[in-house]
Amino acid sequence: MMAEEIATLERMGTWDLVPHLAHVRPITCKWVYKVKTRSDGSLERYKARLVARGFQQEHGRDYDKTFAPVAHMTTVRSLLVVASVHEWSISQLDVKNVFLNGELREEVYMQPPLGYSVPEGMVCRLRRSLYGLKQAPRAWFQHFASVVIAARFSASAHDPALFVHTSSLMVVLVFSSMLMT
Repeated sequence: MMAEEIATLERMGTWDLVPHLAHVRPITCKWVYKVKTRSDGSLERYKARLVARGFQQEHGRDYDKTFAPVAHMTTVRSLLVVASVHEWSISQLDVKNVFLNGELREEVYMQPPLGYSVPEGMVCRLRRSLYGLKQAPRAWFQHFASVVIAARFSASAHDPALFVHTSSLMVVLVFSSMLMT
C-alpha cells in the first residue's frame, strides 16, 4: 500500500530532497489508510494515501490563495436537463491522485514521510500539490484549466468550472463528489 503510493509520488516528481535550512519550517505529513470495498461489501483492496498536514501552513509563508472553483449546483442540474432533452451521452471521470497534477508556486517544505528513507538533515521541497495542502485544489484546477483551454475549450463566464468546446459540442464540468455528502 505505502510502497505503491511512494512510487506514484516519486514518478510524478512530487518533491525534491533538499538540506533542512535553519529558516525553513517544514510541515509534517501522515499516512491515511482506507479499506476499499465493492458494491456487494467484499474487499476490493487496501489503500494508503500520504496527506500533508496543511493546518500547519502559514498564510504568506507557504501558501497564498486557496480558492478553487467547483460547479454550481444550478449548472449541474441545468446541464443534466439539457443533456436529457437532447439525448446527449454523459460520462463521468474520476482522476486518481488528482492533486499530484497541480504544480506548486509557493515554497512548501515537508518532513519526509514515515517509512521513507532519506539522508539525515534532508527535507522534501514540494513541487506538486498533495492532499491536505491548503492550495492543493487551486493548484490542480489551474493546471486543469490551462490544459482544457489549450485544447480550445472556452471557460464559461457564469460558472468558472464549466468549459465548452463549440466545434465538437463537448462540455466539461468540474464537479467534486464531496459536495454530495
